[in-house]
Amino acid sequence: MAESVKSAMQKTWIDHIPALWIEPDSGSPTRKLVIWIPPFTSRKEDMERYLREFAARGFFALSFDPWQHGQRATESPEALQARVFGDFRRFMWPIFAHTALDALRVVDWAIDRWNVERGIRVGGISMGGDVAVAAAGIDPRITCAAVIAATPDWTRMGMDLPPGKADSYSQFFYENLDPLTHPERYRHMPAIAFECGAEDQHVPADGALRFQEALRETYHSCPDRLRVTLHPGAGHTTTEAMWRNCLQWILAH
Repeated sequence: MAESVKSAMQKTWIDHIPALWIEPDSGSPTRKLVIWIPPFTSRKEDMERYLREFAARGFFALSFDPWQHGQRATESPEALQARVFGDFRRFMWPIFAHTALDALRVVDWAIDRWNVERGIRVGGISMGGDVAVAAAGIDPRITCAAVIAATPDWTRMGMDLPPGKADSYSQFFYENLDPLTHPERYRHMPAIAFECGAEDQHVPADGALRFQEALRETYHSCPDRLRVTLHPGAGHTTTEAMWRNCLQWILAH
């Protein structure tokens, strides 16, 4: 791990969105932003390790609580997990959607506050990675995404949970924001890297592979900007190799 910066974590509310950030080393010559989104049932504070590594490399490093998480929660993490896993499409799809839309507001705020460069980087783990990929499709200011144990397929075909049944509210979000069924949203060709466990049954890697194939023609001039790495023997987990690959991808793009 790179030496941690000494900057304190700072917190604020961006409209209705609780956020925290760490400023980069004072010697950083550029004003780059990376947003790292927490996994399901986690909070922005749980992302400190990742934010500090980004800040040590010259980024404004920011995380925020996903919808219904952290300071926005109305139930315990255990109750949230039981509810969502009991009816995945009905309850998870709105979380994906609201959090992806919140990312746009966070980008607006960061540009206004810090005058950051418009080549925004995003990433996250599991649900946070799902959100990051969706945000990269709806905000062309996002030019790079690196995600761990995540998928562009909101149906998570083949996952180890019953899919449940969408209601009209959740179906609307799926039909309008699901990345896999909206490849046209990626015509600005953001650099996207998926770090997937080859044995992941909770967020199967097949979704990332199908996404890569769906965007083959879009990325024909720069196929190296869309990468899926399968980690043999890994299930639904975050390994150090996955994180290091994400970090290097964001540094390179």
